[in-house]
Amino acid sequence: MDPTEDSEHPMPAKTLRQVTLLLNRNVESLGIVGDVVKVRPGYARNYLLPLGIAEVPTEERIEALKAAREEAMAQLEVLRTERRGIITALEDLAITLVRSCNDRGILYGSVTQRDIADALNELGHRVDERAVRLANPIRRVGEYPVVIQFEKEMRVEILIKVDADRSIADESEEMEFDNEGELIEKPRPTAEESGSEDSETSEDASESPEGGSETADSTED
Repeated sequence: MDPTEDSEHPMPAKTLRQVTLLLNRNVESLGIVGDVVKVRPGYARNYLLPLGIAEVPTEERIEALKAAREEAMAQLEVLRTERRGIITALEDLAITLVRSCNDRGILYGSVTQRDIADALNELGHRVDERAVRLANPIRRVGEYPVVIQFEKEMRVEILIKVDADRSIADESEEMEFDNEGELIEKPRPTAEESGSEDSETSEDASESPEGGSETADSTED
């Protein structure tokens, strides 16, 4: 028996490594109830079919979900209108977040998608954390461009400024950090370079100004 076959959740025939399913409910970034979609076999077998989110499409089931699909489409259009307004409002937006950090600007903790979504919601912009496209949590003070994306063609870039909750030592300005907030170690001078500098310093110190010699002679007299 083919391991992909399941008497309770039969798998439709594969087409170019994808299977065709009928959605029984809305699935973000995939479709709405009543949509016929193509997905990877593993996604269908391990998630959509076992949870009853989708099924093998038939003419009868497509017709049965027709009314639900029309209602879902109307709700989706309302949501898209709201999101277009949010995208417009977020253009050129900069948000400042104040966080505790050490003298090198490394945060105690990090700024995550949830933190950014919460900050946007506090400003009246209804944004779910899944719409915040942040590859890695922010771990040090600085300015970071962050993309807010609801759909493929519905996205905007905002600026997140992470400020320290106190004054950071001046020496931290001379330090360099990578994108992960890790200190970039600068090469230290070699022993020869250090010895050369020490030698030059010693020679400078051993040379006495002429005025100093005259003072010593007059003292002996």
